[in-house]
Amino acid sequence: MSGTSPDLSFFQSQTAQNLRAEGRAVGRAEAILLLLGDRGVEVSEEARERILGCQDLGILGVWFRRAITAVSVAEVFGASDAG
Repeated sequence: MSGTSPDLSFFQSQTAQNLRAEGRAVGRAEAILLLLGDRGVEVSEEARERILGCQDLGILGVWFRRAITAVSVAEVFGASDAG
């Protein structure tokens, strides 16, 4: 075994950080859809695309918390997010 260490610069790069954040966002979006589905809340294709297309972990967190008790997707998005 040589004394050189592997180049780990990619894992610390902005690209890698962006990929990890994107993965977390996709995972959270999928969790929201799963939660809504398990609760019997109907999700339109437009709403599904909006949820899956969101990359903001903060917004996804709000939507997830709302999805726990929401009876409609409109409640998940909330009045202030309805745009």
